[in-house]
Amino acid sequence: MRRRLIQSTLAVVLVVIAVFGVSLVIVETRTISNSAQERVDSEALRLASIVDSRLLGEETVTAAILRGQVAQERYARIAMPGQRPIEIGTRPAGEVIRSTAKGEEGETVTVEEPRSSVTREVGRTLLIIAAVALLAVVAAVLLAVRQANRLASPLTDLAETAERLGSGDPRPRHKRYGVPELDRVADVLDASAERIGRMLTAERRLAADASHQLRTPLTALSMRLEEITLTDDPDIVKEEATIALTQVERLTDVVERLLTNARDPRTGSAVSFDLDEVIQQQLAEWRPAYRSAGRAIVSSGKRHLRAVGTPGAVAQVLAALIENSLMHGGGTVALRTRVTGNQAVIEVTDEGPGVPADLGARIFERTISGRNSTGIGLAVARDLAEADGGRLEMLQAQPPVFGLFLSRTPLKRTLVAEDEPTVR
Repeated sequence: MRRRLIQSTLAVVLVVIAVFGVSLVIVETRTISNSAQERVDSEALRLASIVDSRLLGEETVTAAILRGQVAQERYARIAMPGQRPIEIGTRPAGEVIRSTAKGEEGETVTVEEPRSSVTREVGRTLLIIAAVALLAVVAAVLLAVRQANRLASPLTDLAETAERLGSGDPRPRHKRYGVPELDRVADVLDASAERIGRMLTAERRLAADASHQLRTPLTALSMRLEEITLTDDPDIVKEEATIALTQVERLTDVVERLLTNARDPRTGSAVSFDLDEVIQQQLAEWRPAYRSAGRAIVSSGKRHLRAVGTPGAVAQVLAALIENSLMHGGGTVALRTRVTGNQAVIEVTDEGPGVPADLGARIFERTISGRNSTGIGLAVARDLAEADGGRLEMLQAQPPVFGLFLSRTPLKRTLVAEDEPTVR
């Protein structure tokens, strides 16, 4: 591209120089020739006037008197009636510029100048024009190189940016070049890089959330299947198989919920449901794990509470809290339900040491975790709670008490413009 820009600019300059240079040479040549002819004409008239004045004064006219009136490179011949012609200078050979003037006393004055003087002057003029043209070409080349670099370098940068995007590096460069068209391309590439970055972040988050959220249902399902393989009692097999099918349905709901939340965290299928059913389901699912650890899990508080939300999402939040207590807590884990205002609250607490002081309010941040943990569970649980219009908080650090707040009345949504927030 640089070479093409330089070649095109140089071609334009050469065409301009050729057109205007040739025209200028023709004009200057004619001007110099006309000027030389005018000088010879003027000298012939001047000599004729001098001869007339001397003849009228009855003075002699000689070559010595007129020699000082004729330029050195010119030749003059004065022919007077009844006298021998007077010649001044050397008559030039070859082409000459000639002028003849007649005086009032009948004399004839002829002045000649060699055309070589005109040729020399035209040559000097051509050299000046050629020098100016050469300077113009050099200046054009330098300008073309500068302009080519100014245009080609940004295009190279933009190509490198596009290549980085294609190779999976979505960092925007925020570099501009002072050329509106190129800056527009840079804006589009930066915007694309930000969108790709957000998409990659969402995919990584989905993968991390899925690996964390699916681990518990799969573990529970594995335990149920092990129970089936270890017994020959058809009733126990049927019971465990029924529970396993329920857990498979829960697993399916987890996957759908994760995918929905990854597409739009605000999208939910909130309904009014009985909290007791979700709590009892979690107790039945987690009791085998707690019995294996020599611990207990119980529930208490207000019964038959109804809340608005997605049962699968609420179950996932409680599962994250219960698993967190199993991994990091101690003693008995208690789920207690209560009412505050227009909200139903499920509190999860245990008898362990609680949340370390250095974690504090950062416990819900991703990558913030206690020992041997991914740091994703509580962050995912909070996102799931907020997606249904609820919230998850740490009410007490020692002993640990986490509270899941859910609305008790259906959410009222009003239609708004596409870019305005939903009114609740």
